[in-house]
Amino acid sequence: KSLFLRKPMKNVDEAPTENGHHLKRHLRSIHLIAIGIGAIIGAGIFVITGQAAAIYAGPAVVISFLIAAIICMLAGLCYAELSSMIPISGGSYSYSYVAMGEFPAWMVGWALMMQLLVSASTVAVGWSGYFVSFLRDFGVHLPTSLTQAPFAYDSTNGLFFSGAFLNIPALLIVVLLGLLVTIGIRAAAYFNNAMVAIKLATIILFMIIGIPFINAENWTPFIPENTGHFGDFGVSGILRGAGLVFFAYIGFDTISTLADRKS
Repeated sequence: KSLFLRKPMKNVDEAPTENGHHLKRHLRSIHLIAIGIGAIIGAGIFVITGQAAAIYAGPAVVISFLIAAIICMLAGLCYAELSSMIPISGGSYSYSYVAMGEFPAWMVGWALMMQLLVSASTVAVGWSGYFVSFLRDFGVHLPTSLTQAPFAYDSTNGLFFSGAFLNIPALLIVVLLGLLVTIGIRAAAYFNNAMVAIKLATIILFMIIGIPFINAENWTPFIPENTGHFGDFGVSGILRGAGLVFFAYIGFDTISTLADRKS
């Protein structure tokens, strides 16, 4: 029974004592907005869009994005309601602790840790690929043994040794960001503001440059005919594409983890 012991709401509303542990407020609205945008605009929107269009939805990937956006909006409203009703740090862990109890919250907490571990690793590897390609354009060639993971997987051979030692660029970017976070949330927020400005400028510049190259003939048929397998174009392809491009929206829940009572 104690595994499902819930944290009373009255404890949530109580102000921390002078010697109590609490977070100091350093972030303003502009910082929170930038953190949300920065978390959403990442490797997903730059990489997954083409994959979803080419394999699953075709030009109808636009509808896939709309479906994923509606789902994310509903989830975002839930997070907004919970973070205002339970204004403590911890995000989904804290909400589960109040609503369902200690054991479900423990499960949710570890699930979030695994999600963040996998997503951070994915983004770090993606960044490493772009960084290595960028250096290659300037004639700097890093050995593959230092830019790939020691293990690889494919449907034919399964899990096998790739012959590489370690993905050094991916490791370094994680270490550098970890050091930035240890300096303080304010420094990390200012750095994030700069990165968000660069990413937004990049997307706007890409759209402006790409407009003259739009070929409306490529939009026909807008919804390619299904090949006979679920998810291979057609309506099912749109739905499958929505599940994939959903990854491009992940990060909006980050704002709720930064909530805390007034101090």
